[in-house]
Amino acid sequence: MSVALVTGSGGLIGAEAVRHFAGLGMDVVGIDNDMRRYFFGEDGSTAGNLQRLTGDLGSAYTHFGTDIRDRDALEQVFKKYGSDISVVIHTAAQPSHDWAAKEPLTDFDVNAVGTLNLLENTRQHAIDAPFIFCSTNKVYGDRPNSLPLIEQETRYELPADHPYHQGVTEDMSIDGCLHSIFGVSKVAADVAVQEYGRYFGMRTACFRGGTLTGPAHAAAELHGYLAYLMRAVMEGRTYNLFGYKGKMVRDAIHSHDVLTAFEAFFRNPRSGEVYNLGGGRHSNASHIEAFRLAEEISGREAKINYLERNRTGDHQWWISSTARFEEHYPDWKLTYDVPMILREIYQANAENWVPKA
Repeated sequence: MSVALVTGSGGLIGAEAVRHFAGLGMDVVGIDNDMRRYFFGEDGSTAGNLQRLTGDLGSAYTHFGTDIRDRDALEQVFKKYGSDISVVIHTAAQPSHDWAAKEPLTDFDVNAVGTLNLLENTRQHAIDAPFIFCSTNKVYGDRPNSLPLIEQETRYELPADHPYHQGVTEDMSIDGCLHSIFGVSKVAADVAVQEYGRYFGMRTACFRGGTLTGPAHAAAELHGYLAYLMRAVMEGRTYNLFGYKGKMVRDAIHSHDVLTAFEAFFRNPRSGEVYNLGGGRHSNASHIEAFRLAEEISGREAKINYLERNRTGDHQWWISSTARFEEHYPDWKLTYDVPMILREIYQANAENWVPKA
């Protein structure tokens, strides 16, 4: 038996991972206790995703409602499957800057301690399994905001001759900058994953993602920017837009493209690797540009409440360089761009995201 163990299996990337690795003929074990409902309310709940996974995959998917902070319960799952575990895909997290500031201890326990619990259980019970971690570009803190950005009509941009014009590479420092409480917990987890690779010789990778998105995203105001933006336009919700004149730039990567990257690493793993993972120059937009696309796709006008003050630690411009990953895995390619992503989100939710009476 070959088992893929997926944490956060009801979330966007977790659910995509379950389907992807089940599609490779593997038995998938999912761990998810729907903490997103606690974080974000009903909008963020993963219950619907989990119900669909169970219904669609049948016996190929086994679910555990285990809390990754619970070491004893987590160990029982690992003991049950042991060396049959062929890969661990760790996507479970508290993902919001704003929420982390409200409950720093919970945030750190989920993101940092939960990751350490998974690493140690993998080392003890399935040491040969590649360990794939969903990190974040927020480990760079607000360092990207020191870049020499130029204000344009609809976005901020880097000069064409800047070394990071094609995207930020992994050599950007994570030190001496403001991270947010969320960023701190993810840095701790990120470094732990690297260290288990280097110190214990485990095959680990940190994928530092930016806007990971797709139609399965549980679009909540505090997390899931691109999906929530489309949802707000479709439902006639007022979208709170924080600072930078709405010209802040994000690259966006579809969950399908994330999983093909994970599969590439799974098939040819390395130790202690770090990869920036995003849409790069192929798939990016400012908030203004994304709103225009959402209006065009939906035929509805966006309602925007602009707030002058940007969120603490928020990136003014972020485009990832995937050059390092592509060097190691030259067969991997991006297949989605922002217009395609928004159109798919719209089509998947057209019957449910409608204006409230």
